[in-house]
Amino acid sequence: MLRWAIIFFVIAIVAAVLGFGGIAGAASGIATLLFYVFIILFVIGLIMHLVRKA
Repeated sequence: MLRWAIIFFVIAIVAAVLGFGGIAGAASGIATLLFYVFIILFVIGLIMHLVRKA
């Protein structure tokens, strides 16, 4: 999931450099969404791991 967020972030940077504002904004939004989903899933997995050990 984090890999996809990084890929969309790179696409957003390249699109912004080339002047494609709409595509850059969309890719940036997707990258942000995927990053937050990754963080949420990571925290849930960490909590589940700590609960199972106890």
